[in-house]
Amino acid sequence: MITLVQLEKWLAAPSEDEHLEFKEAKNRFDFEKLVAYCAALANEGGGHMVLGVTDKLPRQVVGTAAFDNLERTKAGLLERLHLRVFVEEIFHPKGRVLVFEVPSRPIGMPVQYKGTYWMRGGEELVPMTPDMLKRIFDESGPDFSAEICPKANLADLDPEAIDRFRSIWSRRSGNDSLRELSSEQLLEDAELIVDGGITIAALVLLGTAKALSRHLAQAEIVYEYRTSEASIPYQQRKEFREGFFLFQDKLWETINLRNDLFQYQDGLFRQEIPTFNEAVVREAILNAVSHRDYRLGGSVFIRQYPTRLEIVSPGGFPYGITVDNILWRQSPRNRRIAEVFAKCGLVERSGQGANRMFEECIKESKPAPDFSDTDEYQVSLFLRGDVQDPLFLQFLEKIGRETLASFTTKDFLLLDCLHKEKPVPQEFADRIPRLAELGVIVRVGKGKYVLSKRFYAMAGKKGVYTRKKGLDRDTNKALLLKHIKSNKADGCRFQEFMQVLPALSVDEIKALLKEMKKDNQIHVVGRTRGARWFPGSD
Repeated sequence: MITLVQLEKWLAAPSEDEHLEFKEAKNRFDFEKLVAYCAALANEGGGHMVLGVTDKLPRQVVGTAAFDNLERTKAGLLERLHLRVFVEEIFHPKGRVLVFEVPSRPIGMPVQYKGTYWMRGGEELVPMTPDMLKRIFDESGPDFSAEICPKANLADLDPEAIDRFRSIWSRRSGNDSLRELSSEQLLEDAELIVDGGITIAALVLLGTAKALSRHLAQAEIVYEYRTSEASIPYQQRKEFREGFFLFQDKLWETINLRNDLFQYQDGLFRQEIPTFNEAVVREAILNAVSHRDYRLGGSVFIRQYPTRLEIVSPGGFPYGITVDNILWRQSPRNRRIAEVFAKCGLVERSGQGANRMFEECIKESKPAPDFSDTDEYQVSLFLRGDVQDPLFLQFLEKIGRETLASFTTKDFLLLDCLHKEKPVPQEFADRIPRLAELGVIVRVGKGKYVLSKRFYAMAGKKGVYTRKKGLDRDTNKALLLKHIKSNKADGCRFQEFMQVLPALSVDEIKALLKEMKKDNQIHVVGRTRGARWFPGSD
């Protein structure tokens, strides 16, 4: 969360850099220009664009009336850039300020807008130079999916798959002219055909079954269903060896045939949650297709059980990705495939899709996606479909309706930690003020927070909330006064009060004592460490 203190530091900075951009934008700011600036910031490693501040020194807050509908603005940025740009609205004494927080581009993948890879050149935007583009493309090594399959030709691509790709790309981009292009021109524009050669990506996404068997047999997904996790033989097996655009819906339909519903009561109504969330499963499959290592001979395996789904793909994590950083870092192994998915709106260019999977699982109170069995030879993902706490699910739905707030991945992970009574990681600390402001969490002591009273009320556990939150202010004062009266002969040292109220900070206890002294309940003799507290005169 960007604070007024942070804003003042930016205002005092001697100059803008490639990570910080100021625009006055008093009345309005062109949205297309905003998109281009966000693309440039992403290409230069991410940064912030600030509206409502003069860009000439000394900088002054002038306020901005631009982009009054922030949700629509964020949706528009996501649609055009396939990057999740966060927006903070700061109400400075001199006017409203908007801060756009732009993530870095993925490793090896510059971001383009309207056919141009933008960067900043002084006060203006300019196309990235060829040497800069080359350095970016070289970051993650050669892209196997962009290589040409020398023995493949246009006849190896399925016309139905090409038509499906054309339809999705045209609908997503709003470019109806794509429908009029010849198949060869369409695929050249998507860089699936290069100098007349058929790329590996083209075969993976659009190839006929015969062509894949001949040229790239490992580009298949094998589905198996077992009635229990202890069962060795499978009850159903399907092999999908054809272009991905031909079978992506068939694969989900196969999984969904055995997708049982979990029912829970929400007031007068009975609600239903599928065991496997469609968005999570589709995201996991897209990741397997776009990030597996096609140089290895193995297939992608999907194994379904009544309440668990396992997806195993050949090759470990791409370079630079680990179990610990998978939510925050990006490094696509097959850029050409990932770019086609981004064109079709199937994935965000900014990430591995893991953040979306985690968010959806937390929203439905299901265990988080589990990558712990991944090693250098394969990526293993386990998705569990059992709802752990229906009340937590209802709580998230309720606060979503009431606050209309746009929660980040960190927000959901933080709430999940509090719900499971786990320590909140330090990297989530910046989200605490926002969630506390919305009344979703409450502070119960120094650095300690719990879910708000609404959750415990819904769960019928108001007493648990009282215990977790601790004693209220008046009760805390009563405890301090009782201790002071019990030791009125010798007086009480300040260290004793910290033992009486261990959940409170030093400053919080001092504030209570100050109020009690003002009300003549107590008085102090001495100063600093030698001070002793006695009852006041009644």
